[in-house]
Amino acid sequence: MVMKVYSAEFRADAVALYLSDPKNTFEGVGKDLGISRETLRNWVRAERARTGRAAGTSGSPRPPQAAQVPSDDMLEKENKQLRARIRELETEREILRRAAKYFAGGDQLVSRFQFVEDHRGAFGVKRLCQVLEVSRSGFYRWLKAAPARMARARSDARLARRIREIHRESGATYGIPRVTAELKDAGIDVNHKRVARVMRRIGLQGVHLRKKVRTTVPEPSAPPVPDLLQRDFTASEPNTRYVGDITYLPIGGGQFLYLATVLDLHSRRLAGWSIAGHMRTELVTDALRAAARTRGSLQGAVFHSDNGAQYASKEFANVCHELGVTRSRGAVGTSADNAAAESFNATLKRETLQGKKRWPGAREARLAVFRWVTRYNTRRRHSKLGQVSPIAFEQRSATLTAAA
Repeated sequence: MVMKVYSAEFRADAVALYLSDPKNTFEGVGKDLGISRETLRNWVRAERARTGRAAGTSGSPRPPQAAQVPSDDMLEKENKQLRARIRELETEREILRRAAKYFAGGDQLVSRFQFVEDHRGAFGVKRLCQVLEVSRSGFYRWLKAAPARMARARSDARLARRIREIHRESGATYGIPRVTAELKDAGIDVNHKRVARVMRRIGLQGVHLRKKVRTTVPEPSAPPVPDLLQRDFTASEPNTRYVGDITYLPIGGGQFLYLATVLDLHSRRLAGWSIAGHMRTELVTDALRAAARTRGSLQGAVFHSDNGAQYASKEFANVCHELGVTRSRGAVGTSADNAAAESFNATLKRETLQGKKRWPGAREARLAVFRWVTRYNTRRRHSKLGQVSPIAFEQRSATLTAAA
């Protein structure tokens, strides 16, 4: 720690230290005190000018101009005072040396108080507070609050253990909002700011967005189908409005699997899905048929997609007719018209790959998607559903409807 402003007392003591021994040099004393050679020289010159001493060229003090010779008692007293001041300066220097190592991670007020507490037995509170430029009253207030701080630290440690469990159970995907919701459901009264602070301290965070890769291949010759959603990705009841899309799943060797989804816009439940090593039309028809089996029937429902060749095919139109599904498609080349489906696919890959570029093989990819989809429907908290899972949201909606 380097003092930027030097008190008059400090300057006087520095000059006295220099003048105490003819062998002293500006360089040596200045280095001991943590000040520059020129600063000390200027102080000495000013003191000599004030007392009438000559500056000299060697840096050693000249005898006083007066003819009076000090007595042995006076010299001994002065030397005793100088030795005491030197010991004091050496003590302060040792304090600053220890403090420099102590504050290597950041010199904050709380760190200074902790330094005083840790070294009070060696140097005393008064001297430590003076050297570190903190108030003793502030230190004692900080010390008085120590039991409360310890209690908070223990509470934070318990919370950190629970947060680690939740984060691990989520596959290391949950961020602050979902962790907070999980804690509140467990009866732990905590706000998101405290969760954020603890997660930051223990180095945990949710999985972040990955860069999107477009896989849609439009079919320009397909007959037009109206956009029945107009970017309104909501539904007042389950099994009435769905969205779907195809996304790629990268595996080893530069190969890919492909996933087709059917997502309910009321509860965001993944009602149907299909994985294959191809992008033929049966990929999307299998997903739609899977949704029909899950719901029992899709009669009267609307299914919205992009203008990919699979969704624009005659085969897909026939399956929709067979299941009683009304088709809806967004504009060509406009991803926002199918944003809900694309957002789902992005979340799935983000939370299953977790920063990796690919899965080792097809089996690992299938199992990872199966595990995630199952947890997504039954346990994963959804921000658009008030931090409950899709199936829990449907059950809650059914209960409210029955009560009404």
